[in-house]
Amino acid sequence: MHTKKLFTLLLASLLPAWALADGQHSAATNGKPGNPAKVDRVIEVSMDDSMRFTPAQIEVKAGETIRFLLKNAGKMEHEMVLGQMAELNAHAEMMRRMPEMQHAEPNMAKLKSGQRGSIVWQFTRAGEFDFACTIPGHLEGGMVGKVSVK
Repeated sequence: MHTKKLFTLLLASLLPAWALADGQHSAATNGKPGNPAKVDRVIEVSMDDSMRFTPAQIEVKAGETIRFLLKNAGKMEHEMVLGQMAELNAHAEMMRRMPEMQHAEPNMAKLKSGQRGSIVWQFTRAGEFDFACTIPGHLEGGMVGKVSVK
């Protein structure tokens, strides 16, 4: 039991700022997982080894459900994670501490070289929101983007 408590405390200390008690992430401040059957628009996003997203600036309307069609055009693994920059930085720090960590959340997709994937997200309010690749070294290398919700 002592080992289990120690592990639980260690894990809790490593959780990023976006992890909340109810299992929801504060990415919910910019929206929520969208209904794949009710997508308003599809936006293609490419990720590559120059540590860039194309496009890196995206505009959407409040209330719109977007399907981000993602393509990893690089030779390295990349991911796209939607959120606020503070929570993306916290997630990147956690990834540096635990690079083999596997996770899957509705606001993210991790892709191997040549792989395609998608995120369906409904942006529920206006504002400026971020996305990044939080694989160690990628965010620091400039692999970030911005979603402007009007």
